[in-house]
Amino acid sequence: MKHILFIVTSTNKTGTGQHDAGYEFSEIADPYFEFIKKGYTVDFASIIGGKPPFVGYNPSQKVSKNFIESNGFKRLNFSHKLNQIDITAYDAIFFPGGLGLMSDMVDNPLVKEVIKIVYEKGKVIGAVCHGPSALLNVILSDGSNLLEGKKINSFTKAEEEEDNHTLGDVIPFMLDEELIKQGAIFSHTKPFESYVINDGNLVTGQNPASASNVALKMIDLLPG
Repeated sequence: MKHILFIVTSTNKTGTGQHDAGYEFSEIADPYFEFIKKGYTVDFASIIGGKPPFVGYNPSQKVSKNFIESNGFKRLNFSHKLNQIDITAYDAIFFPGGLGLMSDMVDNPLVKEVIKIVYEKGKVIGAVCHGPSALLNVILSDGSNLLEGKKINSFTKAEEEEDNHTLGDVIPFMLDEELIKQGAIFSHTKPFESYVINDGNLVTGQNPASASNVALKMIDLLPG
């Protein structure tokens, strides 16, 4: 049995305008069920533990409705503190998007250490939409930046603009631009269409439509 750890934001406001933030609901719900269907165990950790904030719940989305009624959602609302997790117990980690982690994961030393450990052990790391914010500022044991020369994608500037996510007021930076600054080879598709890319054991997806496909690619990479 494989064990997957979802690492979730604890931040509920973002930007100078103090806009509602948290994890994007479908970006946990959709991948969760892909992993569960494979018989994997999914655990949840967040920066401060407990009930993480969320945005974007849509009861007309069947998978999201199923998730909010599931035991998985109940367990998510009692998430472990990340600093109490034995990361070596997991086969993969996954960062769902939402604007919250653009604040509490970009420079968090524990998040950086967790990613370094998982990456250097050759285990799988997935992230979708704004989730790749967590991959910024990760320095590996050889002193190199994790993102240098890696094929990566994320939510794009075009998508931020369509969602009226203004710089400063709503988001602290343009994620695609920051990934490129740290050496990522960035690729993308049209706004809000599914797009997933992997480079070795790193899997990234562009937007909410990509969340299930990130999980499926992670499953492909996990040894049987």
